[in-house]
Formats: sequence, structure tokens, C-alpha cells
Amino acid sequence: MDRMKQVNLLEGEVDDAKLIEDFLVDCKLRNFSEESVRSYKSILRITSRFLKQNGLSFLSLDRNGLKKLLKFLINDKGYAIKTLENYFSALSSFYDYLAYEGFVERNPVLPFRKRYIRQYKAERRNLVSERKLISVEQMRMLINSILDPRDKAIVTLLAKTGIRRKELINIDVDNIDWEEQSIRLKPHPKRSNLIVFFDDECARVLHRWLNARKNWKVAPGCKALFIGTECQENM
Repeated sequence: MDRMKQVNLLEGEVDDAKLIEDFLVDCKLRNFSEESVRSYKSILRITSRFLKQNGLSFLSLDRNGLKKLLKFLINDKGYAIKTLENYFSALSSFYDYLAYEGFVERNPVLPFRKRYIRQYKAERRNLVSERKLISVEQMRMLINSILDPRDKAIVTLLAKTGIRRKELINIDVDNIDWEEQSIRLKPHPKRSNLIVFFDDECARVLHRWLNARKNWKVAPGCKALFIGTECQENM
């Protein structure tokens, strides 16, 4: 461990709040998205409060403390499998930073995730594999049953392009290229290709929605393709 950090630890100058603050600065230097930084901040604050209540700190956390944390998140917080995966992934990134900076010798979350969280991931995959996809005919019936032009456009666009919900929410009207029948999506960490294409049927549905959208009391400067019932940019 770095000698200066040893001195700081002995003098009690490095507390959990300071470690979180420095880690978030590091995240911004690494060009993490604002959403990721907010998520890390929330997760680390929850963890810090839990550790403090149990007489622990980030620098003293061991596998027994991690077990207690996992039980707390499952039993008290009621976190679902996917949330647990994201939670311990963020916590592992934090400890990677602490190890890199010399505050800890190694990341204690890595072996813990391998032993415990992997089992939850396996169970989640089994649940996903049991899901049944609807047929093309069933999807067509669903779309035809929707009368509201906005809702019909939303379902049609999701079905035709396979984009994610958040990607759909972030689409602006001027992101659509009608000549190429394509949409340029906002950058997303899980997507490399930001251009998606739609067919003639989807184009007709989108045009109907845009005509109906003109009658909505849209907030000034709102460019969002899909607006909520309260006329705000986000649904």
C-alpha cells in the first residue's frame, strides 16, 4: 500500500465519504455517463450506511460483511436478481479503484460475485429461457387493437426495430430521416450501431402520430418524438 495512504489511514483522515467522492471524480475522468455516476453514487451511499450501522467501513469490509450486505439487500431491500447483479458490479468497480489507488490490497468483491451472484445470474437465465415470445401474427393483432395513435406508434416502433425502452424515450423528432426511413439513436453503452431502420408500415404509423401530436399542448422547445400525457418531454 502507498506509504502516504498508510499514514492517512492511521490518522483517520480517509473516511467512506471521501473515498466515494474521489471515486466519482475518477469515474468522470474516465468519461462515464452521468447516469452511471449517479447510479454508483446511490449504490455506494447505501452500502456506506449499511456498513456504518454494522460497525464496518469500506476499507474493513470482508467476505462476512459482504454476506451480511447480500442478506440485507435481499431480505430488507427486496432487490431483484438483476438489481443485485448491477449492485455488486458497481461495488466491484469501486473496489477496483481502491486497489488501483493502493487503499486495499485486492478487490474482495470479485471472488464474492463469482461464488454468490453467479448463482443468481444462472437462475435468472433459467427464468428468461422460460419466457415465451409472441408470434408475428399475435404482434400484428396487438398493434391493430391499439386505437391511440401515440401508443400504436410506440408499440410498432418497438416491434419493428427492437430498440430499448429508454432509447425510444430519448428519440427526438429531428432524429428521424424520412428519406432513408431510419432513426439515429442517442449514444448508449450497450449499442454500437446507432442507426435503426423502419419499414413503410411503421412510417405510416409514425406519420399518423406526428399529425396527432400537433394537437397536443407540447411544452415550448420540446423535441421529443413521444410525449407524456402531461405534455412533458419525457414519458
